[in-house]
Amino acid sequence: MLTAIQIKPDVYWVGALDWNARSFHGYKTEDGITYNAYLILDEKVTLIDTAKITFKDELVSRISTVIDPSKIDVLICNHVEMDHSGSTPVIKQLSPNVEIYASAPQGVKGLTAHYGDLGYHGVKTGDTLNIGKRTLAFVQTPMVHWPDNMVTYDAYDKILFSNDAFGQHYASSYRFDDENDLSTVMNQARKYYANIVQPYRAQAANAVKAVRGLGPDAIDMIAPAHGVIWRSHVEDILKAYEEEYTSGKLQDTAVVAYDSMWGSTDKLAHAIADGFIASGIKVQLMDLKANDNSDVMNAFLDAKYICLGSPTFNSQMLPTMAGFIAYMKGLSPKNQGRTGVAFGSYGWAPLAQKQIASEMESVGFDVPLTISANWIPSEEYLADVRTKIIDLVKENA
Repeated sequence: MLTAIQIKPDVYWVGALDWNARSFHGYKTEDGITYNAYLILDEKVTLIDTAKITFKDELVSRISTVIDPSKIDVLICNHVEMDHSGSTPVIKQLSPNVEIYASAPQGVKGLTAHYGDLGYHGVKTGDTLNIGKRTLAFVQTPMVHWPDNMVTYDAYDKILFSNDAFGQHYASSYRFDDENDLSTVMNQARKYYANIVQPYRAQAANAVKAVRGLGPDAIDMIAPAHGVIWRSHVEDILKAYEEEYTSGKLQDTAVVAYDSMWGSTDKLAHAIADGFIASGIKVQLMDLKANDNSDVMNAFLDAKYICLGSPTFNSQMLPTMAGFIAYMKGLSPKNQGRTGVAFGSYGWAPLAQKQIASEMESVGFDVPLTISANWIPSEEYLADVRTKIIDLVKENA
């Protein structure tokens, strides 16, 4: 039998581990996914969130090691998305009298649309629920990253059940930040933000302000809906959200993402990267055949220079680059001082590079440089490309 893990006295992690998940809405999850749910034993037995429906047995098994699931009095759904709420009907079936709470009105609407009317209670920011020794407080965090999102704060245990905020797509044998390699956890948290929360930077910043508003000693733990629980590095993840992820500040770094047919665009990509290196700019060279879009967006998050390349193929850019641009635009990367470079090779007409430049300009990037090489670039041409990048960096210093 799968067992629950105590995270505080009378508070348990009862979620599920999706070890083999490798994609989430096009986001590469190379380390799997965790569907976190939390059980609080009080006068009213309370479950916070559930799990994806395919993991219902794992959820119920863990709950059963602590208490009979029929004794659950309260279910709090912090988020409607089905990786969180999927087992809500299962809990309702096991405990017919369970009271279900969700954000009003969007959470109630979403749950009703997904599962029918199971009898929901809508709550808003400032509402509280007494479950015995504990009084749970609700804070709506709309668009972090759906309209219904909210967080639940347990002042008695000093735990913030933060839902998608501060999460990571990361399956691990260990439940806490200090039991795992911190650099790995922080990178997964950054990647999660870059690919899930980035479009809602302002809302995420407001959510962090709300957390700070609880007071300097109000939080011992942040228990997200995905990934590990923060207990030793709460301040680290809060500062990362404040000072890096939501700040909009760009670093003097460059991303060169591209695809190539016969190697000409690849040569240009390397010349561009070499120009940045010669200028003292950290660069990541990312061939789309070898790098997933979600990994490119992780590097993209705070990079000042974005260089995108493709040869012209049937009068278009390559499908891999078109797919990446669609993925990038979906994450609403509004220009905050980014400089774009479009590049690539062509045979008859340099159409792909013009299309790439247009796409970057459509989201507000400044694109002062478009590089188009006819057929195979010569060594002299590549040296000139390198010089152009060096000059570009000087102009932006």
